[in-house]
Amino acid sequence: MALDNVGAIHHKNASHTKEVYAKVTGMPLAMAEKGKLFHVAGIRGKDNTKNFLQSLGFAEGAEVTLISEIGGDVIVNVKGTRVAISKSMATRILTV
Repeated sequence: MALDNVGAIHHKNASHTKEVYAKVTGMPLAMAEKGKLFHVAGIRGKDNTKNFLQSLGFAEGAEVTLISEIGGDVIVNVKGTRVAISKSMATRILTV
């Protein structure tokens, strides 16, 4: 399954590719390609989660790069600072 820039989810089958359109506002940061620059499109979760992530610099429009994955954590560069967060928390950050 792959996600393209317009929000189409592509399911690969042996004989054809089927597109399923869904309301997608971004790709979770945990699924981002390492080393590629993305922008924060939004944050999913309760207000406490949103406030915590915003205090770390994950504001809408902020530039973010996935640096590495270590165990269940990810290291990202956001606003020029390296931050380690759980992969679970990284799935709440939507990027474009």
